Amino acid sequence: MIKVGDTYAHKWMFKQEDVDTFARITGDNNPIHIDAEFAAKTIFGRPIVHGFFSGAIFSKVFGTLFPGEGTIYLYQDMKFMAPVYVDRPYVAKFEVLEVNTEKHIGSIKCILEEEGGKVCVEGMAKLKNNVQFI
Repeated sequence: MIKVGDTYAHKWMFKQEDVDTFARITGDNNPIHIDAEFAAKTIFGRPIVHGFFSGAIFSKVFGTLFPGEGTIYLYQDMKFMAPVYVDRPYVAKFEVLEVNTEKHIGSIKCILEEEGGKVCVEGMAKLKNNVQFI
């Protein structure tokens, strides 16, 4: 059972191959994500991970780990605070802020940060899980 105040963390590293696949699937072929020569001339100096792909780590965790199977996404907002790069360690952090046990809904703060603590993506999610939010 998940309750207010519970936290969870998940380490992750994005790979360029996965960024390229995301670009193919979504059609977002912006060269800032997939062309190292182009990206080298930008303020980032190298390719950056798509914002929505970097935030997709939240979906991975919610659907498979915390709360896990049976979770239904109801809402997600995200602020993109800093670039996310491939082949760097990141940690997705979660904190349960509110639980409605009657409706089995939880509000969870989501953060993706570099291993050193710099926040890259932050947001809030509302999830329904009939087993965990009781």
